[in-house]
Amino acid sequence: MSLLRIVGRPLLASMFITGGMNSLRNPQNVAPVAEPVVRPVTERISALPDDTEQVVRLSGAVQVVGGVLLGLGRFPRLSALALAATLVPTTLAAHRYWQVEDPSDRAQQRIHFFKNMSMLGGLLITADDTGSAPSLLWRGRHTARDLRHDARLVRRSVRATARPAAAIGGGRAKLGI
Repeated sequence: MSLLRIVGRPLLASMFITGGMNSLRNPQNVAPVAEPVVRPVTERISALPDDTEQVVRLSGAVQVVGGVLLGLGRFPRLSALALAATLVPTTLAAHRYWQVEDPSDRAQQRIHFFKNMSMLGGLLITADDTGSAPSLLWRGRHTARDLRHDARLVRRSVRATARPAAAIGGGRAKLGI
């Protein structure tokens, strides 16, 4: 693993661990802000609890677990995707800068919104990062290509040896051997 991954993953994960711990410990502080985003999501996804505080806690737990796994370099692609999935509704709930009237508050919310979008970009890059190892898709494609190549070689060698063998067999049959 490169030095950049060793340093970068924990740095990216730190924000999620602290934010997730805050959501786990004090969901009542976040629930009123999250309500406009949580309601439509829970209506569409029946597996989620109906209580906003429980959804906030669940999101916080995903952030803590995903952040720890990402920081440790365990399942980094999966944990980055899980963190990205929690970041989108968190950003839409907490940083609606377009609805803020006060210009200074609007500027602060805009900064936080785009900070979160930058973190989302980092998570998406991390989710795509194979750590210098070929991805499963790449391995599958190359294995299939190698198998096709090997099959062509076998077919050519069979054709190349079949004609002389047939000629020899035909000659032997004529001679009665």
